[in-house]
Amino acid sequence: MNTGSPLLVTRNLQTGYRSGGRKISVSAELPELSVRAGRLICLLGPNGSGKSTLLRTLAGLQPALSGIVEIGGKWGLSSPELARQVSLVLTDRVGGSNLDVRDLVALGRYPWSGWLGVLTATDKAAIGRAIEAADIASLLDRKVHTLSDGESQKVMLARALAQDTPILMLDEPTAHLDLPSRIRLMRLLHQLAREMNKGILLSTHELDLALQVADEVWLLQSAGPLHKGVPEDLVLEGVFEAAFAKEDVTFDRTTGVFRIHPEGARAIGLAGSGIIAFWTRRALQREGFTVVTEEAAASAGVIIKIEEQQGAPVWVMQAGERLTSIAQLLETLNHRHLS
Repeated sequence: MNTGSPLLVTRNLQTGYRSGGRKISVSAELPELSVRAGRLICLLGPNGSGKSTLLRTLAGLQPALSGIVEIGGKWGLSSPELARQVSLVLTDRVGGSNLDVRDLVALGRYPWSGWLGVLTATDKAAIGRAIEAADIASLLDRKVHTLSDGESQKVMLARALAQDTPILMLDEPTAHLDLPSRIRLMRLLHQLAREMNKGILLSTHELDLALQVADEVWLLQSAGPLHKGVPEDLVLEGVFEAAFAKEDVTFDRTTGVFRIHPEGARAIGLAGSGIIAFWTRRALQREGFTVVTEEAAASAGVIIKIEEQQGAPVWVMQAGERLTSIAQLLETLNHRHLS
């Protein structure tokens, strides 16, 4: 994996729109941003923070209000030059198309094939590599309009890979996909960055997946600076709490997920460790309990111990009652109206 000189660099960039002679700023002046080969960058931020605007500006689809974007050491590239440096996958589906998947993927070679569109051996080899990388060989003879959302996204990714550019940008590629498809796509992009040595930048709302696959995160705030760095560093610095702060939602640094259940008024002690304790704690928090250490719960007199009996977990109440499932535990606690 070569992560030497950056493929893309911004300098004094400010994004936004021009309307009626006025400049409408979407972001303040951004710090220097760079995209390097072999790296996957996830662009995160709340709705309205300017993710799509930044992505479109970097891809050359709209001009910056100020500053420059250098790609391959140059700026002000023409459209043909840009098409050989950056491939872009947007959220829009190719609806109603009667094209075969094979033909759609081949369109990715347009920057290289000339105005006649004649495919050379080099073009065909690039198309073959893209089909293999995106794992769409079984879809080649299908019509584009018959594809599911997940299949369509993989085909559009293959078209972008056939374009064979150093940089690949994707705008919310997991939108409209079910959970397994979202996981597979993010894992595939992570692999492609390394195996094909591409610089990949994608915008997403999938914070949990981004924390697992991103080499770097760019985090935009609706009214604030852009934070960038290794995702684990940003978590430890408390950046995610600040960016997504809501009264009823908090980011848990310990688990890397958002908590939707506020701290409960009822304290309960839990003695145990491992996966059983983790899921027991989740269930108790959902029921309005604040899970504390065994010592802290001593005054409340409510302590649950997790033991093992014949290879199965058992939840032991302080009075000695033994329960064999989390459902039984919750029913018992709620029946007693603990406070």
